[in-house]
Amino acid sequence: MTELAVSDLAVDHALTQLSTSFQFILDVTPVDADEVRAGFLAGTVDEPVFTYRPLDIDPEVLEVQLAGVDLGSVEDPTLGHLLRAKHRELQLQLEMLSARGTEDFVPLSIELYGGVSPQLRDTAQEIMDSVPPASGNGDRLDAEAFLVLAEREISAYKTNLPDLEMHAEIRKGVSGVMVSDGTLLIGPRAGIRTGRVNALLHHEVGTHLVTHVNGKHQPIQLFGAGLAGYDETQEGLAVLAEIACGELTAFRLRQLASRVLTVHNLAVGGTFQESFDLLREAQVPARSAFMTVMRVYRGGGFTKDAIYLRGLVDLLQHLASGGTLERLWLGKFSLTDLPLVDDLANRGILNPPLVIPRYLGDEAMAARLDSAAAHLTDLPHLVQGAAA
Repeated sequence: MTELAVSDLAVDHALTQLSTSFQFILDVTPVDADEVRAGFLAGTVDEPVFTYRPLDIDPEVLEVQLAGVDLGSVEDPTLGHLLRAKHRELQLQLEMLSARGTEDFVPLSIELYGGVSPQLRDTAQEIMDSVPPASGNGDRLDAEAFLVLAEREISAYKTNLPDLEMHAEIRKGVSGVMVSDGTLLIGPRAGIRTGRVNALLHHEVGTHLVTHVNGKHQPIQLFGAGLAGYDETQEGLAVLAEIACGELTAFRLRQLASRVLTVHNLAVGGTFQESFDLLREAQVPARSAFMTVMRVYRGGGFTKDAIYLRGLVDLLQHLASGGTLERLWLGKFSLTDLPLVDDLANRGILNPPLVIPRYLGDEAMAARLDSAAAHLTDLPHLVQGAAA
């Protein structure tokens, strides 16, 4: 077994501490999305103005601390590559927080998450054209009812490991459902369609929380906090989980495609109203259209939502070419960094995962993933659940 130099681990820990000292996604998410939506859909607001929570940190102070991290002292070349990429990502995130609500936010976001390639845009448009619109209506669970199911799912992972750092709670200021560090956050007004409950549990708990606890178990702490570019692969894995449990609905697949098209429209200068109108013309329900556009236009223009479909396509290509998911549960990192992670694992530096997603042991779920990879050029084929 190869051990990393203490000085290398010190740099990793310093970057981890900086990355966990602020909550980037929460800091660029409006706290009044539900209220603004009501006014927008009622026709009293044309171009929404959102309110964000005050920053708990001073981005400029953290930028100085980040600049003081000595990357040149890192001895292990594989780890050095990973740490330098994370350093740049943190720099971009801090610059984005400083630019929140300004025209400088969008170009920084594109540098961080990438834009929409013509191929990805064509794929999204094909989905919107080929998959029949779905209402998105139907019975829904409220926040309290979903919390009960989330806690039950978390308890299943804790059966043999009661000290796993997984938690779920209802939190004010959150819209919908999201994971922050090791906590599943549920918005007080969240409404989860009953036909997507299992999909959402496997998405949030079986992917995001599982990789979080496995990553925190690694000697390289950034595997828990998230290495550079981890979001795209994480969200791709999370959508794969939805496919595995048979609940990737027409509504959900169109939602992923509509996010890509909205990010493209943002990048070419489209307004909030124009992007909303484009989705309504594509027969996306008004409430869902607003939430999709809000997610993309928040902060001044947040291009992250294009990564869900892009990450899914990349992972399906990975599976179709004979790749496996085995080592992607070791923590939070990008598929493009898998060769580097393989190098660390092969040298005995990384620990085996504490837990793996529960769906991986189900033959029917494995068959669904195999089928999805086999139909890579026909993404509309992925639709499995009810029309809604």
